[in-house]
Amino acid sequence: MKRSFWGGRVAPWLVLLALVLVSVNLRPTITTVAGVMNQVNGAFGLDPSLLPLLGTLPVLAFGVSGPIAPWLARKVGTGPTVALALVVLAVALVLRVMVPALLLPGTFLAGAAIMTASVLVPQIVKANHGTGWWTGLCTMGFGLGAALGAGLVQPLEHAFGGSLAWALGVWALPAGAGAALIFRAGGPTAAPGVATQVATAGPGPATGNRPTAAPGTPSQAPTAGGERAATSRVPTSDASQMVTPLRKQRTAWAVTAFFGLQAMLYFAITSWLAVYLTSKGLSPADAAALLAWFSLAGLPASLLAPVLAGRPKVLRVLAPGLGISVAVALIGVLLVPAALQFPMVGVLGVVQSAGFGLGMALVVIRSAGPQSAGKLSAMSQGFGFALASLGPLAAGLLHTWTGGWEATFLALAAEALVLAGAGYLAIRGPVASVEMSAEPRPGNQSTPELVR
Repeated sequence: MKRSFWGGRVAPWLVLLALVLVSVNLRPTITTVAGVMNQVNGAFGLDPSLLPLLGTLPVLAFGVSGPIAPWLARKVGTGPTVALALVVLAVALVLRVMVPALLLPGTFLAGAAIMTASVLVPQIVKANHGTGWWTGLCTMGFGLGAALGAGLVQPLEHAFGGSLAWALGVWALPAGAGAALIFRAGGPTAAPGVATQVATAGPGPATGNRPTAAPGTPSQAPTAGGERAATSRVPTSDASQMVTPLRKQRTAWAVTAFFGLQAMLYFAITSWLAVYLTSKGLSPADAAALLAWFSLAGLPASLLAPVLAGRPKVLRVLAPGLGISVAVALIGVLLVPAALQFPMVGVLGVVQSAGFGLGMALVVIRSAGPQSAGKLSAMSQGFGFALASLGPLAAGLLHTWTGGWEATFLALAAEALVLAGAGYLAIRGPVASVEMSAEPRPGNQSTPELVR
């Protein structure tokens, strides 16, 4: 049993449920707008030339707000930080549709809130000794949220009497529910300037966003926020002198490249797939439905990819193979007629979602402990999303400049091949570590070197 923010006991299943609900809330902000991109300028008076910027802003916010999560988590704990991020997300979702002038700033703020919560999910999984199934369920939550956002935006618009603003703003409600649940399972506040020592409860990786204590050090039960209360403390400066910064570790950069490239592909696809399908002759409703199908088809893959990634022999093929598969699927979507888009978009959804699941899993698998996982998550998602922000913008500009979609899809397919190379490198070499001791602990699923 885990301890909640105010000291009560929280069952592990409640921690997992909170993480899944958080994950579900981290994609509708993007896919709801993507599903009605052609209506946004009329509903909110946005200049059509700014539509590519609207699709890029959330991802740009991801890139620049990465450092917020680790800093805030050190101040108030991981659980409360995620809860605060979801509250800010709910406020941003309401403001951007209620005040048309705040559409772009509100979208940026929503993106920053999403990033803050997203960075801490792998850290909480690692701190609670979560298996590949935990990571898989969280990544499936991302996909489910994306599918719900794209698939429900048109029905919600009709249900609210044709109000696109209400159809977009109503997603503040599940964000508020997620904030309440993750706060219920949140962690205690860490004192500024010190790193709390923690002890492991049996074999496995150290828990908490802190250095590990010597065996036998008394400590409280781990919290759902990934923290432990402890009996002794050490200055953080001592720990920093014993480790190599992540920016100097090749594994960290390989994982970052893989995460960023798959994210660039995802956001480029979700931003423009519905527009592309409309140009193929599909109605806006059918195009939005296929965008939802893109996410739904990938749900099983996003669940299973992190589980399969725990097997080195499978990972050796999975990491580079997914990039090649995405390239092939993109060419297929470009070439097949409208009547065959349903199966082809489904295939693209499967391989793309598997790539995201593997990207999240690599943060957990290729890190030495919870502190390393948290910082690697911030690095991979911060730099990765900064790179990914170029995806929707570049895809839109290529389409505008060429007047067609061939150059856009060929460029994305080429990027997918680079993703395959990043996957090949990400699974080789030592794990990324900023822990006090770089040696892996017994039972830690992060082995020193997965593939030689």
